[in-house]
Amino acid sequence: MKEYEATPVGEERYRLAESPYYDVRRNRWSWVDILAGTLYTLTQDGYREAFDFGHPIGAAVPLDRHDGFLIAGWNGLYTLRGQEVRLLYDLGREYAVYQRSNDAKADPSGRLYFGSMVNDEIHDMDGALYCYDHGTVRCLQKGTKIANGMAWSGDRKHFYFADSGDHCVYVYDYHQEDGAISRRDKLFSIEDGAPDGMCIDAQDNLWVAVWGGRRVECRSSKNGELLAVVRVPAEHVSSCCFSGYDLKKLFITSSGEGLDGPYDGCLFECPVDTRGNLPDYASEK
Repeated sequence: MKEYEATPVGEERYRLAESPYYDVRRNRWSWVDILAGTLYTLTQDGYREAFDFGHPIGAAVPLDRHDGFLIAGWNGLYTLRGQEVRLLYDLGREYAVYQRSNDAKADPSGRLYFGSMVNDEIHDMDGALYCYDHGTVRCLQKGTKIANGMAWSGDRKHFYFADSGDHCVYVYDYHQEDGAISRRDKLFSIEDGAPDGMCIDAQDNLWVAVWGGRRVECRSSKNGELLAVVRVPAEHVSSCCFSGYDLKKLFITSSGEGLDGPYDGCLFECPVDTRGNLPDYASEK
């Protein structure tokens, strides 16, 4: 089994860094600090911007036709272009008052898949997986605990989804024509930590951040076999994406909330021996 070592990118620490994206069109990295409610961007030449959203945001996905982002906010979906924020959909129609958005990704057709989770320590873990498409939201999977990482196979026939509360990654049949998913099967489980955000490489292997596990695992999307491990010097590894001109470097986020390790909450990078798939971008429609 191959092992890698991730190294910190700078010394800045975040409360809960998540939703890493690399926009190949602009050679630009982005990520959010969920608890601080801030979206960050960084270009290859070192130009860094931060946008304070004013409340927690679960994820930010680059738009397909404009320079901006589709934001899975606390209780709404928004677009952000420059400094202009526009509400697309009020998620108060879908969420209980104690729930918030968590991870989100664009599917191959630009639809936004996003999950919900409980936002307090009073209620039992409860959430769902949703899809935003042409101004409507539909629930794809009820009864999730902590809806998290998502990925699609290269042939666009399968969808992969991590439920951190279940400690499982599931595989579904995916129907690109309408975004529907069906026939859920458990692909693998992680007991030493919980599967969090993830991405997929050109060989259809999943790279899964392990919350509470100080690592990213590379797993076969065919049978869940463990193929490689990226060691990360942070307790709560939250997500990862492929980045760089050749898409052969993992960009990794972590959480520092409540922790005092020297790298808890830092960003990390790690060159690997495989290439990632090109990212998908979100449609406002």
